[in-house]
Amino acid sequence: MYKILFLVIMFAVSQSSFTQEFATRQTTTIQGNPTQKNPIPVIFDSDMGPDYDDVGAIAILHALADSGYAKVLATCASTKYEGVAAVLNTFNSYFNRSLLPVGIPKGDALEIKDWQHWTDTILSKYPHRIKKNVEAMDAALLYRSILAKQPDHSVVFITVGFLTNLANLLDSKGDQYSKLPGRDLVRNKVKQLVCMAGRFPYGREFNVFSDSVSSFYVFKNWPTPIIFDGFEIGVKIKTGLPLIKNNDIKNSPVKDVFSLCIPKSKGDSLGRMSWDEIAVLVAIKGCKPWFNLHKGKIIIKQDGSNSWNEKGTKHFYLQMAQPINKIEEVINKLLMCRPRSSI
Repeated sequence: MYKILFLVIMFAVSQSSFTQEFATRQTTTIQGNPTQKNPIPVIFDSDMGPDYDDVGAIAILHALADSGYAKVLATCASTKYEGVAAVLNTFNSYFNRSLLPVGIPKGDALEIKDWQHWTDTILSKYPHRIKKNVEAMDAALLYRSILAKQPDHSVVFITVGFLTNLANLLDSKGDQYSKLPGRDLVRNKVKQLVCMAGRFPYGREFNVFSDSVSSFYVFKNWPTPIIFDGFEIGVKIKTGLPLIKNNDIKNSPVKDVFSLCIPKSKGDSLGRMSWDEIAVLVAIKGCKPWFNLHKGKIIIKQDGSNSWNEKGTKHFYLQMAQPINKIEEVINKLLMCRPRSSI
């Protein structure tokens, strides 16, 4: 099993009001084409390859953007195997956002790819403007260029992969985009971080230990509250079967990936575990009514495992508040959303 992971409001607002706001945010399941007057500006950071719940996550990201709940500012990879930029652009293009900025890490980073070869499959079948990683911007610089232009305390970061890019962002210096160093830029512009990482209240999880140095640095220095979508949540939520059984959905890279990968693993016979989809859902629609928040602070150990300090105030991890089938139903409906122009 590969995927196994890791909030934010103005510091002028008290922690109690933060929790209340997050708990009462609109959580209506998408039906038809509802809109929201103030779509949430989001940045999506994904390892997009080792597992295919990243595909479900980016599909939900675009579905919520099509419905007016989110404005996607960028999609970036925390891995740099050749072709990952093109993979992101393929999904963005399918959802009619081919010009959406794509970034990858240009320094040291992991190059872990999928074993089912779904990335190669969709690249050979679907159009993508970006062909090579060299065409994508360095993710940390892209984040700086985007954050500098956003209103203060407005951007929601979603990470469903390694923390490499966020560590590079925090460590960045002032430049042509902003005179502020990375940590101050994040403090000024970011509202919250929702992160598929960790295992709670303690354990060892893939996204954290794969780049444990970056994980330790980010969770120690990130200046806004963080919500953790832990391994123990997504492992119970199985999705994707209604998508691949839907005969009305054709020529979809999302359906193709699930159709290719689910049969290749006996453990996916009831659907794929949904770590990354949960992070996107919570980041944009809020945790209620599906989840509760447990306050504290994550502790990263040398071996990449984590524990939890109950006395912390800036970190939260999700706890199930509804039956699993209710959450699965919401995710499955979102996975079957087609691009806006096709509806």
